[in-house]
Amino acid sequence: MMQKRFTGAGVAIVTPFTKTGEVDYAALENLVQMHLDCGTDFLCVHGTTGETPTLTVEEKRETRKRIIKQVAGRIPIMLGLGGNNTLAVVNELKNEDLTGIDAILSIVPYYNKPNQEGIYRHFKAIAAATELPIYLYNVPGRTGVNMLPETTVRLARECKNIVGLKAASGNLQQISHLIDIMPKGFDVFSGDDALTIDIMKMGGVGVISVFANAFPTELAALVKAIKAGKNEEARHLDDSFRNIYRLLFVEGNPAGAKAALNILGKCENVLRLPLVPVSTVVEQEMREAIAAMNR
Repeated sequence: MMQKRFTGAGVAIVTPFTKTGEVDYAALENLVQMHLDCGTDFLCVHGTTGETPTLTVEEKRETRKRIIKQVAGRIPIMLGLGGNNTLAVVNELKNEDLTGIDAILSIVPYYNKPNQEGIYRHFKAIAAATELPIYLYNVPGRTGVNMLPETTVRLARECKNIVGLKAASGNLQQISHLIDIMPKGFDVFSGDDALTIDIMKMGGVGVISVFANAFPTELAALVKAIKAGKNEEARHLDDSFRNIYRLLFVEGNPAGAKAALNILGKCENVLRLPLVPVSTVVEQEMREAIAAMNR
């Protein structure tokens, strides 16, 4: 199959809910349109930021179907599909209709904490279950286990459809080492907004961003400046976003992103348990930070 190139400014899009807790499909449509209009290069759907563990099977199918129809091939769509039960992930890949999806983002298994051999075998089974390109997602802070660069490279060399990594270890030395030893054509994305410049300067191809949920134009401008080698402009933009980066995560993701979107009038500030909205203190700080950024 032809592979669409994922590069640049991607967004790990939230799932908006109504005041009574249902999926807000009208708000979702508006968010997707905002990204189509504001320079977002690709969407990452059903990631952690989308509160995917709290969505029903029917809600996941419906949101996916609506986004695919609305995007209509204008930008690529990466679908979060992973877990800590290898057989369940394999069965979902084989049995779900993934027409219109351009790639899979699959997280390192969480909670049961496999060793490197277990991680390798997990992803090898997933790769054999689909012809879609697969991007691995290493986020030790959420999974409790760190996939080492050597394991990633082993998978990339043995599985032709494992083509990239969302790097969210926070360990720049490890990420730099991976980029140095990765096979040709294997792409690394920043999975941490605050490290986008550093990772792209090392050879990363872009970012899968939380910040872009509320600020797609600003994120696109940052990535464009980095790609163009406009280092001073990129650093100036990045510095102006730093307080927002902090507030997006200080009380958890996507609580910060939904607070920002609510302040901007884009969706309700509603999450599904066990997640809850940010405190009034953080919400006020977010209001002030957004006002300062827009001055």
